Amino acid sequence: MSVVFFAIAAILVISGGIGVVAARNIVYAALSLLVAMVGTAGVFLIGLAEFLALVQLLIYGGAVVIVILFSLMLTKIQDFEFLTANKQWPIALIVAMCLLGLLGISILVEGSATTTMGSTNISELGLSLFSDWAIPFELASLVLLIALIGAVVIVRRDNGEDK
Repeated sequence: MSVVFFAIAAILVISGGIGVVAARNIVYAALSLLVAMVGTAGVFLIGLAEFLALVQLLIYGGAVVIVILFSLMLTKIQDFEFLTANKQWPIALIVAMCLLGLLGISILVEGSATTTMGSTNISELGLSLFSDWAIPFELASLVLLIALIGAVVIVRRDNGEDK
């Protein structure tokens, strides 16, 4: 039964990843990213990592996609009028295929590693996050807030509201 759930999660991750790369519209790419993040959370759930699945959905699935869409709303459409298709895509395709081959070879050479699954004590993890890692989390949120305020100030200045 877990194989079926893994297949569903893998299909979500792969189709979401392809959608991110192939989408011409950035909104569709962001929504495809959300599909890939939900699939990744499913893989975490199958691996009995409930906390990571929750973090994947809340932080990456929610916050990152919303930040991408919010930044799109702040961007002027005139900035994208002169963009053309990237002519370096054959080079990127060759590099991606080489990396895929290297990954495949490393999997074949190393084989599969077996590990034993264990449960995580969520209480200890929560205490560690809010005691040992509280300051880095607060600093990261402060940096994101400053970047958001800076984006709003730049957009307002370019629209002529402050002149």
